[in-house]
Amino acid sequence: MKVFLIILAILVVLFIIIYAYYGGFKKISFKIENQGGEFVVYENLTGDYSQSSNISDRVYYTLLNDEKIETTKGIGIYYDNPKKVAKKKLRSEIGCIVENANSTTLTGLAEKYQVKTLPQNEFIVAEFPFKGKLSVLFGIMKVYPALDKFCKEQGYTEGPITEIYDVPNKKIIYRKETKKE
Repeated sequence: MKVFLIILAILVVLFIIIYAYYGGFKKISFKIENQGGEFVVYENLTGDYSQSSNISDRVYYTLLNDEKIETTKGIGIYYDNPKKVAKKKLRSEIGCIVENANSTTLTGLAEKYQVKTLPQNEFIVAEFPFKGKLSVLFGIMKVYPALDKFCKEQGYTEGPITEIYDVPNKKIIYRKETKKE
């Protein structure tokens, strides 16, 4: 019995360390900011959002290997609430943000891939540490409930949520348009 309690204690301590490292104890705060204007190469996804990382990797490696463009920011635009829409009907756009490219490069990408420039707008914005794939999971568990609560308290409507995975700055940026009910 003593061995079991020691093992259990070690597992609890490990969980707490991992949870803390990946941002589990981070306080979520929101600000209203004007953002947008990013040029995005993406693929449409209809179905389970858990497929997003595979699509993001595919877009990243296609840009890197075929176009010799290295991107440092991934993006997911999630249109549906998975609590209200069946997994097989969830809609999203998954890809990479292309920065510092000239107009010729952008035109060439537009001829081969799905691309768009995100609108500049006023957004509700939150940040969460990005230290690996577990950060994405902990971010979903922490940010989305806090965002839902914030939107209800402030009278904002439901709508698409954009996640930007900013690798160099080690953060995930969550943003949602500020449409009132």
